[in-house]
Amino acid sequence: MSLVRKHSVSIRGHRTSYSLEQPFFDELARIAGLRGVPLAALIAEIDEGRPREANLSSAIRVYVLDWVKGERTTVASAQNG
Repeated sequence: MSLVRKHSVSIRGHRTSYSLEQPFFDELARIAGLRGVPLAALIAEIDEGRPREANLSSAIRVYVLDWVKGERTTVASAQNG
């Protein structure tokens, strides 16, 4: 079982925090690396695109899930194509 850890980040000049399980945080950091952007910039992008009723932690988890699902679809298409 993975424990939730709290992280802090500065987005557009203000500090905010989000809580993620370690596997989500690790995958988020990997995505930032693959995209060649700082982790804080990726989080700011996710924050800007999230529905206002969604909290940042949830928006990050959904982003990571969507990214991973997209990777799997791309791999499956390449294997079948």
